[in-house]
Amino acid sequence: MRKVKEVLRLRFELGLRQDQIARSCSIGQATVHRYLERAAAAGLSWPLPEDHDDRRLNELLFPSRSTRPDHSPRAEVDFAEIQ
Repeated sequence: MRKVKEVLRLRFELGLRQDQIARSCSIGQATVHRYLERAAAAGLSWPLPEDHDDRRLNELLFPSRSTRPDHSPRAEVDFAEIQ
């Protein structure tokens, strides 16, 4: 389970540095950095609004692949043509 709320709380309520948050949450410092970057891009502030439960937070910070722009599919390789 992601520890996004705890990362945001430790950063904005307690003012901890990223390395301190990483140790406190037992996650990598890069993960802390990514969570904070995504929160800033989503315009989140602390304290979070009441309606931002874990599900809503995950939707905002980690959108599913179906909501991302589609990439054009690659053409299939014609191995008979190659040989």
